[in-house]
Amino acid sequence: MNEKTPHRRPATFKLDDPGVVVMDPDDSGRPARGTVQIVPEAEPAQLPVPVDAPLVPARRGFRWGTLFWGAVGGLVLLGTGLGVINLIEDLFVRNEGLGFVGLALAVIAAVALMVVIAREALGLARLATIEKLHLRAAEVLVSDDRAASRAIVGDLLKLAHQNPQLARARNALQSHSDDIIDGADMIRLAERELMAPLDEEARRLVSTAAQRVSVVTAVSPRAMIDVLFVFVASLRMIRQLARLYGGRPGALGMIRLMRHVIAHLAITGGMAASDSLIQQMLGHGIAAKLSQRLGEGVLNGLLTARLGLAAIDVTRPLPFTALPRPTLADLAKDLLRKREGEGEE
Repeated sequence: MNEKTPHRRPATFKLDDPGVVVMDPDDSGRPARGTVQIVPEAEPAQLPVPVDAPLVPARRGFRWGTLFWGAVGGLVLLGTGLGVINLIEDLFVRNEGLGFVGLALAVIAAVALMVVIAREALGLARLATIEKLHLRAAEVLVSDDRAASRAIVGDLLKLAHQNPQLARARNALQSHSDDIIDGADMIRLAERELMAPLDEEARRLVSTAAQRVSVVTAVSPRAMIDVLFVFVASLRMIRQLARLYGGRPGALGMIRLMRHVIAHLAITGGMAASDSLIQQMLGHGIAAKLSQRLGEGVLNGLLTARLGLAAIDVTRPLPFTALPRPTLADLAKDLLRKREGEGEE
């Protein structure tokens, strides 16, 4: 409320009274003396809806890096194929039996390679579908498009049809598919029904990974072991989060996810925020109760937790609107509580 607005006593009046004047909020004119000025307030449905920023900034221009690696991959594939052909011809020259064995092994390798390529392509397509769902849901929260919201809910149900944990949530959401619900409210309903159990499991996965990193780095004798373990634990955590929210990333999918998670951290300034939180928590006497190694373990665990929160934002098919976003402070309390207990022991 503006402090400069003069206070007046409550009064009653009729809307059809000629002394009642409805003013526009942007109108700077003054009504006649003795009249009652009414300024209508904005409807809650017309207020702006806060939505998340795009997960990854859009890239423009020709991708020369993609062209380069595609050409290099083609040359390597051609060279490998010619080498295998020459090997099989040499085996046939030496012995016909060895030639057939080499040919069979080459066929098996080719079939396995095709299956791997197909799985990688399906994994990348599934990750792209989740990213598009996130962006479409953010647009519907602003536009309140009812038809688009129904299409998004249908895609979400297809994405979650293989998850047995969401059977009850899917039935509950499908029962509201024919109800008269606005587009933004439909997205919020889908988030409450489908994302609530997944968010709880995601929080548990991130907390478990942070605690594991904290323990191992606190007792590890070498810094190289710490780096390798943190890297492996982070990859495993991101893969689990992606599978939890419907993604099935392969090797190329994991590379793409890691790029998006790091880009999300850079955009949101998450590392700086986590650093301030770490300094605040460790500055209130907690560091004095822990040894130096335990303190380093806590720091590594908190940074792993921050990486996990960024991975949740990237792999989640819906933006956080109806449900609270998990925070580093909540995960840090569990981690510090466990470390304090180990420090006392």
